[in-house]
Amino acid sequence: MEKVLVVVDMQNDFVSGALGTKEAVGIVDKVAAKIESFEGRIFATLDTHHQDYLDTAEGKKLPVPHCLKDSDGWLLNEKIMYALSEKNYRTIEKETFGSIRLAEEIGRILEEREIQVELVGLCTDICVVSNALLLKAYFPEMPVSVDASCCAGVTPGSHEAALETMRMCQIDC
Repeated sequence: MEKVLVVVDMQNDFVSGALGTKEAVGIVDKVAAKIESFEGRIFATLDTHHQDYLDTAEGKKLPVPHCLKDSDGWLLNEKIMYALSEKNYRTIEKETFGSIRLAEEIGRILEEREIQVELVGLCTDICVVSNALLLKAYFPEMPVSVDASCCAGVTPGSHEAALETMRMCQIDC
């Protein structure tokens, strides 16, 4: 069974920028190490917004401009980028929490072979949980897991709540 790693939104704005947290900073080295030791296909998602962000539904509920396309905050963290540079990976831009495009890419691989997907990244309680649940909903027989030690939530409490939600939906955490 082939392994696929999804590195969710390890971008500057979520690590040390507009929405960064000490917990996010704290997982960077672990995520980089996981990428470096991973044998298999890797996808890295990029939360992607535009200048009209504050006019979007998300921007109205979270009025903090972040991950504006081509800004420094939109770029992957330097350590993550370095780890990925030696790997076969693809980036997937996403304009919302969960990525249908990611699910489509995973579906194409599943047409050819059995796979298992592991997710790491930020934020456990928003984009990681959204993508994990989306993948599990689309592909209920595919093993989906999340490495909790390589994820951080908006708060430690919301990180734990997201992990529990995923466990309830048969995602290994």
